[in-house]
Amino acid sequence: MENELLKVFDQQGICIGTATRSEVHKTGHWHETFHCWFTERIDNEEFLFFQVRSSAKKDYPNLLDITAAGHILADESPVDGLREVKEELGIDLALEELHSLGMIKDSLNSPGFIDNELCHVFLYEQPQPYDNYKLQREEVSGIMMASLTEFEDLWFGKKKKIKVEGFLASVNNEKKSHSMLVTKKDFVPHEDTYIESVIKAIKKL
Repeated sequence: MENELLKVFDQQGICIGTATRSEVHKTGHWHETFHCWFTERIDNEEFLFFQVRSSAKKDYPNLLDITAAGHILADESPVDGLREVKEELGIDLALEELHSLGMIKDSLNSPGFIDNELCHVFLYEQPQPYDNYKLQREEVSGIMMASLTEFEDLWFGKKKKIKVEGFLASVNNEKKSHSMLVTKKDFVPHEDTYIESVIKAIKKL
């Protein structure tokens, strides 16, 4: 995986070559990713779905994150990122079922890890029963949902904690209902500008 070849871009979004995934995260080169957010409207309230990252993940284990996401390889287009939904969640989607939110920049930095992403962001609005999820356990250990409004309030400091609920999956993918109170620290630390752009785009649809 670390030797996967990715296109790299300058600050203006112009492709300047290719590099391995490990090199990209050491040097901070901009590269393309695929993000797919699942949403559902319940009683006129919008809910956002998050994956629970596996405890086996090298980066940000056990934190809540985008429903499904992954890198776009050098020989792929953004549409090819749909495979991430199938691989991580076991759900087969067609491009026609998604709303494109466009390209949004996002940067995540931690010691020895610089992740500058040109994110091709998509939204999936048709709810899936939990039975339909077949999680790739080395990547994802559960699915949680939160009110979009409450998540926005949490992220931008109006609330300290919010409730999320969904399920956690065992190693053999047996699902168990789960709810918990979470703080902003329980989420992967995406840039505020990225989260703000995603929320605004969802509200416009």
